[in-house]
Amino acid sequence: MTESTKRPNFLVIIADDLGYSDVGAFGSEIKTPHIDRLAKDGLRFTDFHAASACSPTRSMLLSGTDNHIAGVGAMIESIPEHKKGKPGYEGYLNDRVAPLPELLRDAGYLTLMSGKWHLGLTEDRWPGKRGFERSFSLLPGAANHYGWEPQLEEHDKLPLLLERTNVFYVEDSTHIKPFELGPNFYSTDAFADKLLQYFSERTEDDAAKPFFAYLPFSAPHWPLQAPEEEILPYRGRYDSGPEVLRQERVAALKKAGLVPSHAVPHNVVAPHSGMLSRAWDTLSPTDKAFSARTMETYAGMVSRMDTAIGRVVDYLRETGELDNTVVLFMSDNGAEGLLLESAPVVKGNVFDHIKKYCDNSLDNVGKENSYVWYGPHWASAATAPGWLYKAFTAEGGIRVPLILRYPPLTGEKKEGIEHVFATVMDIAPTILELAGVSHPGKGEWKGKKIEAVKGKSWVPYLAHKDGAIAIHDEDTVTGWELFDRMAVRKGKWKAVFIPKPYGPQRWQLFDLGADPGETRDLADDEDTQREKLKELLQHWDEYADEVGVVGAAPEYGVLVVDGGGKE
Repeated sequence: MTESTKRPNFLVIIADDLGYSDVGAFGSEIKTPHIDRLAKDGLRFTDFHAASACSPTRSMLLSGTDNHIAGVGAMIESIPEHKKGKPGYEGYLNDRVAPLPELLRDAGYLTLMSGKWHLGLTEDRWPGKRGFERSFSLLPGAANHYGWEPQLEEHDKLPLLLERTNVFYVEDSTHIKPFELGPNFYSTDAFADKLLQYFSERTEDDAAKPFFAYLPFSAPHWPLQAPEEEILPYRGRYDSGPEVLRQERVAALKKAGLVPSHAVPHNVVAPHSGMLSRAWDTLSPTDKAFSARTMETYAGMVSRMDTAIGRVVDYLRETGELDNTVVLFMSDNGAEGLLLESAPVVKGNVFDHIKKYCDNSLDNVGKENSYVWYGPHWASAATAPGWLYKAFTAEGGIRVPLILRYPPLTGEKKEGIEHVFATVMDIAPTILELAGVSHPGKGEWKGKKIEAVKGKSWVPYLAHKDGAIAIHDEDTVTGWELFDRMAVRKGKWKAVFIPKPYGPQRWQLFDLGADPGETRDLADDEDTQREKLKELLQHWDEYADEVGVVGAAPEYGVLVVDGGGKE
C-alpha cells in the first residue's frame, strides 16, 4: 500500500434548500433510510451553520472563508448596482482564495464533481478551471429537473444571465444542451449516475490516488418535480396542513435530543398575500389540495435524492472504500420559503412564464412541464423551531443539518449527536488537515494574492487533541450578511437585523441557548443585555470591515444602539 492510499477519501454531499428537519435522522416523516444510516454510523451536528443562500455557502465550503471574501457577497442573480464591481461581489468564486479541490488535486488527490456549481457561468470559472479533473455540472442556481427548458428555443426569451452563454449543463469543458441530456434525464439520478461513472472509469493510476468527490444535488430546490412513484407514497400525508407538520417535526426533534426540550418555535412569517402565504384554515379545499400536493412532491424529491445517495455509498461499501472515506452530508441553507434565483431560468415575470409554458393542474404537479414551489408555511415546518427560512440570517435560514461519517473520528461516537457550534467555513480546513495538505495562507499563491481560511478544523475536537472541548471557543465571533439581512454571533449570544416586512428593521438580541427559536428579543430587557448588544454590534462593525461588506455597515452597527443610526 502506498502512502497516498492511506490518506482518506472524501465524499461531500450537499442537498439544495433542504430544511433542518427534512430527513429522517433529523425528525422527518420523509423516508431517507440511506441518509439515516450515515447518521447511525456517524454524528449529527445540531448547531451547524451555512450562509443563508446557495452560492454563498458553496463559496465558503470550497474556500474555507467568508463569502464576501470568496466573491459571493451577493448572489450573481441579484447584485445591486451599488455593489457591482466591488471586491467580494464578483458573483463567482474569485481569485482571492485557493479552491479546496485545486489544493487537493495538486497534492495528489483525484478530484471529481457531479452536481450544481453556481460559482461561475463563464468558461474560465467552470469547475474544471477550479481544480476538478472530471466534472458534470449544472452551472446556474436552478433548472428544470427533467432538463425541459422551452424558453431556450426562443432567443429573445433567454434569461438575462444566459443570454451570452446559453449554458445550463457542462461536462468538463463541453457545453451540453438540454436536448442532449437524454429523454430519461432527471437531475438527481443523473448526478449520482455520473459520479458513479467517474468512479468506475478510474485508471490504475487513478485508483492508487485518494479521491475528493463533490456531489451537490439541485434537489429539492424548486421547481418541485419528482417521478410519480416517489410522490405517491406521500399522497394524503400532508392533508392536515403545514402547521400540523410543524408541530410534529418540533416534537420529533425534541424527542431525538436534536433541539432542547425548552425550545419554543418561532411563529411563521408569511407577509405576502398569495395563496401559498395564506394560513391553511383560510384556503379553499381546492387550494388546500394544491398546497398539499406541492409538499408531497417535495417529499418525493427528498426520497429520490436519498436513493441516489444510497447508490453512491453502496458502491463505496462494495469496493471496500467506504470506511476510509470521510462522508459529509449537509444542506446549503434553510428551506426555501420564497422564490429566489429565477433570473437564470426565467426572463421577465415568472408567472407569465408559467402561464405560457407550464401545466400546474393538480394531477400534473411534479411532472416536467409543471413549475411549482411550496411557500413559507411548509418551509417553516422544515426550519422549526427556527425563525424564517432561506435568504434570512435568522436561524431558520442558516442553521442546517449536517451528518459526518468517518470511523476513525466518529466510530466511538456512533449514533452520536454533537451540539458544538460549527460553520461551513470549517469544512475546508478539516478536509485539508485529514488529507495532510497545508493551506498556503494569506499571501502569494500561483501568482495571485489570496486570503487565509477563517474556518477551523474539527479534527482536534473530534480526536480529543490537546484537550479541545469545542471547535470554536466562546470568544469566537461569526458574522453573516446577505441581501442586507445581517447577524453576528459570539458564544450563545446572537444579534440579528431583519428588514421589514419579515422583521422589525432593527437589531435584536437573542440567547440561543435559552431560546433557539429567536422568539424573545432581549435588546431592551436590562442594561446588561443592552451592553451585550452593543458589544456584539461592535463585533459586527469589525466583521463587516474585515470581510468587505458593502452598504450594510456601519450605519446599521453600534450607531443603532446608541440612538444615532437608522432603525
